[in-house]
Amino acid sequence: SSGINAEYGAVKRSDGVWRAAEIIQTRQTTESTEYYVHYTGLNRRLDEWVTLDRIDTIQNGNHRFLDTKGNGEPERKLTRNQKRKHDEINHVQTSYAEMDPTTAALEREHEDFTKIKYCDSIIFGNYEIDTWYFSPYPEEYEKCKRLYICEFCLKYMKYARTYINHRAKCEQRTPAGTEIYRYGSIAVYEIDAVEHKVYCQNLCLLAKLFLDHKTLYFDIEPFIMYVLCEVDKEGSHLVGYFSKERHSPDFHNVACILTLPPFQRKGYGKFLIQFSYELSKRDGQVGTPEKPLSDLGKLSYRSYWSWVLLDLLRDLHGTVSIKELSNMTSITEDDIISTLQMLNIVKYWKGQHIICVTPKQVEEHLRSSNYRPPILTVNQESLKWYQKTPKRGNRSSKKQKSND
Repeated sequence: SSGINAEYGAVKRSDGVWRAAEIIQTRQTTESTEYYVHYTGLNRRLDEWVTLDRIDTIQNGNHRFLDTKGNGEPERKLTRNQKRKHDEINHVQTSYAEMDPTTAALEREHEDFTKIKYCDSIIFGNYEIDTWYFSPYPEEYEKCKRLYICEFCLKYMKYARTYINHRAKCEQRTPAGTEIYRYGSIAVYEIDAVEHKVYCQNLCLLAKLFLDHKTLYFDIEPFIMYVLCEVDKEGSHLVGYFSKERHSPDFHNVACILTLPPFQRKGYGKFLIQFSYELSKRDGQVGTPEKPLSDLGKLSYRSYWSWVLLDLLRDLHGTVSIKELSNMTSITEDDIISTLQMLNIVKYWKGQHIICVTPKQVEEHLRSSNYRPPILTVNQESLKWYQKTPKRGNRSSKKQKSND
């Protein structure tokens, strides 16, 4: 195939829609030349390698060359909340102009380092999974179009035959570490990164294929991993995980959190979020996830916080303060305030936030599809985990930054 010289063009996405895109890199395969493209205004996880037949570089007067929104709809004014929801749902990337100078500089550096994703997919257990982002596997692996990863020990391989041989010989059938939760076919394992360094490094490399901003794999020893599995007669199959610092001065109860793509939309993400708060409750602490959250992470947390708070408010009689809600849920006061503001049920009066809501308003919110109860919830009696850090006298969230 002949090459192209343009840096920008219209690219036909897999759903058949033409969209404005930047052409970043080329590579030669045995069949043809492929082009790595970033779709203007969309999250980088949608970047992909495409062949020349999906690219049109004629820009002037081309009816297929869409605007950066790519939806063909006239622009209309959005409120701040509407814009935030639109950007999250449509995976719109935050522009550098919207960031403070330090954050923007760090973002540019991060983007330059991780701009091109060479690994298109992984074989993991019985699944072939399309990857979303760059992950810093060792040099001999990082440009493989496909990697093979053992779902039990997380060893990564370049060749199918190596993978088949490994699966036949690998004796590991559960994650490293200790099982701390089992209810039905769901299990959670606690893994100390000091004791199981290679497993945790491999877990972080795997997770980075689906997480954009996390760089945990460089220094994992301060962290503990909590791995969620589906259990059957073959073993414990990894479906997701979260990590947390052993001692976080900023009350972070989650550093990274991920549900692998084949297991998304099954309730596992909110289960992991609830699990992190159950650990915080038993530890006598408030907790909050480390920022920035991904667009999917924001949606999951806001939905979870809303459900927890609305469910509590439905059953409470009389007045309740933000601090009391924080003590009951282990959610920080800042996260509670931002959630109640989004629900439009809190007012700022005489220097403090006052919850203003009627039982009817609570029920209307709970009937909304945004705040449905989680599909899976943590069974308290099945959690075998107890306080590991000294209780602090102050459970407030004064050190916390605002969620926005």
